[in-house]
Amino acid sequence: MHEFHYRWEFDLKSSPEQLWPLVADTNRFNRDTGVPSVEMVNLQAGRNARRLLRLSAFGIPVEWEEQPFEWVRPHRFGVVRRYSKGPISELRVRVELTPGSAGGNSSGCKLVYEVWAKPKNLIGLIAIPIQIGLISARSFSHTLSQYDELAKQGHTMSSGNKNAQFVHGGRERLLNLSQRAVAQGSNDEIVALLVDYLENADELALARIRPYELARKWDQPRRAVLETFLCATRAGILDLQWSLMCPLCRGGGSTESLKEVASQVHCPGCNIDFKVNFEQSVELTFRPNPSIREAEREIFCIGGPQVMPHVMAQQLLPAGQSRSVNVTLEPGRYRLRTVSLPGWQHLIAGETDEANNRLRAMPDGWSSAEIAITRDAELIFDNATDDEQLFILERTAWNDDAATAAEVTALQMFRDLFATEALRPGEQISVGTLTVLFTDLKNSTRLYREIGDATAFGRVMNHFDVLKQVIAEHNGAMVKTIGDAVMAVFRQPAWALKAMLDAQRDLARPPDSMQPLHLKAGLHMGPCIAVTLNDRLDYFGSTVNMAARLEGQSTGDDVIISSAIYNDPAVRDFLNDPANGLSASRFEMPLKGFDEERFSLWRVTEPHPFERNRNVEMPGETDLFADG
Repeated sequence: MHEFHYRWEFDLKSSPEQLWPLVADTNRFNRDTGVPSVEMVNLQAGRNARRLLRLSAFGIPVEWEEQPFEWVRPHRFGVVRRYSKGPISELRVRVELTPGSAGGNSSGCKLVYEVWAKPKNLIGLIAIPIQIGLISARSFSHTLSQYDELAKQGHTMSSGNKNAQFVHGGRERLLNLSQRAVAQGSNDEIVALLVDYLENADELALARIRPYELARKWDQPRRAVLETFLCATRAGILDLQWSLMCPLCRGGGSTESLKEVASQVHCPGCNIDFKVNFEQSVELTFRPNPSIREAEREIFCIGGPQVMPHVMAQQLLPAGQSRSVNVTLEPGRYRLRTVSLPGWQHLIAGETDEANNRLRAMPDGWSSAEIAITRDAELIFDNATDDEQLFILERTAWNDDAATAAEVTALQMFRDLFATEALRPGEQISVGTLTVLFTDLKNSTRLYREIGDATAFGRVMNHFDVLKQVIAEHNGAMVKTIGDAVMAVFRQPAWALKAMLDAQRDLARPPDSMQPLHLKAGLHMGPCIAVTLNDRLDYFGSTVNMAARLEGQSTGDDVIISSAIYNDPAVRDFLNDPANGLSASRFEMPLKGFDEERFSLWRVTEPHPFERNRNVEMPGETDLFADG
């Protein structure tokens, strides 16, 4: 039958870069233009990420195979759908954004939207001109005009939604709970921003609220936003969820508790199994509590470009074919891979005169050499195999806007508010590199004998309070107490060292003429494994064992640090700053449990104990929570 072709041109005020996040979010675009929700026939993706999908329109079942979207960010994308059920046999869509517009607006863009549709029967012959030629044409024009206004103002569909639907009494509940959160100490400005967001945000955006992303948009400290969201969760405003991130597509499902996170997960889209780690695979996100607003759960499109914002280009090439792709890249490292071949080609974008831009996929894999390419590059994807290949060009850096489980579980506030959040018994998951602290009171047995059991016990409990406060102030978390000892973790070693020096000073100079305490402390940094012990999230591994051994070498007026801690750049800067009045003396010794090995250790002391200014700023003190 006759193939229908429709082409619409739009002269818009926003640039391709501004408009792309909205237009390329095909899940939202399909919903906003009236496309019914879809469901997957099979959760497992087919060859080269093909999907079997279906929907129902006017009572007619429609089913199709969707080829993977192809795109070059932020200039064009398209998709092909071949139907097994319904009045259409094939549908092709292509969207192209070019800088400038016919209206002479050099900062705007021209958007061309094209659709090709082949009818399968008489119903399709009648329905295509009505549904696509008339109804879709109007809805496309209206939606793109709305997107253009939002993009030009620097907004997205996560703001400015005047048709937000609250559950019955939801808005009043939101306002009451937010006032209670502020009264209990939450940041009033961030709470107000959160209330505004929940009142106006698009439902799809509310289904996965990312605190660091909003901190950047609101120009607020990342830690302050995260902690406000944690408090809002306890207050009943938000619900937390753990999003899983596949190492390739960086998508995945979500769970409501760490107990549901397994150490090995299957990604149906990439058809791979991957080991979960807290540093890259698990992200904390939020959604509104159902008593306030229902977040959108329906799916209107599966595989658009914004599903994988780290992918700069995706192209499907038949066997033996090549294709030229013009890309504009930020400086940094990238990789080119295909879905079915092992490994990938390493690339680095920057200023280079090299012209080797032909990137060839061979039957036996990729070149091991890292290839330098220009930031504005014409790349040639060359499929030198006997099979169709889906080429994927992606940034290797993980998203800075992700509040990873490794960061969140090392915060004192999270452990205080969500003490029951732990892995299922027997599960072991890597958390990446942590700084582990062990402390113990010096001569605590003598303390009980000299001042009596009741008084000494109160003094020990007070010392726990001091430690917990100081650890929290320096972005750490107390994991557990063992008698008079404490185990804590930090994401940065410099934070841990400063925390211990401050704690030793506070305990040695107590108020109200109380007897001073001397705190022994040891620090080591390295990979750790998360487990559940006594119903709480705990850590184990050689890093933990060594930190426990270092505490035993402390005299109570010093902090023993390992080579890994000492060699950290921020720690070295802190130690070498004359204003801090610190000295670090090196010594060697074996450690129990680490036989036949001598370790280089450092004893950090203050020549003039407890006279250093506690408020001295640490190098990198806010790096983890800084924007960007």
